[in-house]
Amino acid sequence: MHYTSIRPGKIWLDTNGNRIQAHGGSVFYENGIYYWYGENKEKSDGRNGIWHWGVRCYTSRDLYNWEDQGLIIEPEPDHPESPLYPSRCMDRPHIIFNRKTKKYVCWLKIMNSDLSQSMTVLTADRILGPYRRVRENFKPFGMDSGDFDLVVSGDGKGYYYFEHVHSELVCAELTEDYTDVTGKYSTHFPHPGPPYVREAPAYFYRNGKHYLITSGTTGYFPNPSETAVADDFHGPFLILGNPHQGDRTDTSFHSQISSVFKVEGKKDLYIACADRWLPNEMDKDYHVYSEIFADMFCGEGQGHRNLSELGEAVIENTSIAEYVWLPLRFEGEYVCIDWLDEWRIEDFD
Repeated sequence: MHYTSIRPGKIWLDTNGNRIQAHGGSVFYENGIYYWYGENKEKSDGRNGIWHWGVRCYTSRDLYNWEDQGLIIEPEPDHPESPLYPSRCMDRPHIIFNRKTKKYVCWLKIMNSDLSQSMTVLTADRILGPYRRVRENFKPFGMDSGDFDLVVSGDGKGYYYFEHVHSELVCAELTEDYTDVTGKYSTHFPHPGPPYVREAPAYFYRNGKHYLITSGTTGYFPNPSETAVADDFHGPFLILGNPHQGDRTDTSFHSQISSVFKVEGKKDLYIACADRWLPNEMDKDYHVYSEIFADMFCGEGQGHRNLSELGEAVIENTSIAEYVWLPLRFEGEYVCIDWLDEWRIEDFD
């Protein structure tokens, strides 16, 4: 199938006719080619214990039609202690390029068997790999580290935005080779626990301002996004509110943003890339499951509710998750995301 537009929430096939599997993903641009990479969920039916099957990457020149380049980071099904074992929760790969070392540096969030969260860091000479692990079980500043984003400034300095699990968001500066953190960091958006804690930070830079779009913490269940803006990587950040202004469901159009990127050659076109993790559960009420999370983590209710109340949705078949890619619209510093059934890159200056 040949695409000439983006259709949010619809099944998106690669040039071989297969579902695109690049979840929790990001887009990297280099030499006229876009690289879309993310979690390969093709085997994750919610019942077989497989959380991921490596990191898959696709390439495109038009952002519509994507060619499968295969797994750039392989799963390790024969090594249960490996961070890449398929039942380990490997989430949200992010890749940045280091101009000094000429290395592509990939960070992976890993959920450990004791439910703690840490990072695995890999490097490669090509964006398509092969990647070599250089750091495992890494907890920056001793913190459990959740969803994150990696950023490279114009002068080559690296930054790491991550959720200090169930607590706050942290901005940490990276070492020169991007494989570790320095001692400098700042903390933002403190909250007592899920669903209020901000996770899944998606960073972008526009007109001298630093933006973060974050999600609440309700697992795969969607929730209201929140935008914040600052004059510096370390803030202070001004909260601007939910960019999905036309969404009356408080679910960010039943999706969760994983990254934002600017389209090359366009004056002001930024795309928010989001996953619709539960396309068959769009009737679920955000206010019901958010109360369950608050009861579980913050003790605001009777302290006995759990996710089993939501039934089959707890067993996530993420192999059928869809994508919601939408352009950002700006009103001064404010960020807006409008629902579009279909849209084209060519319609933007």
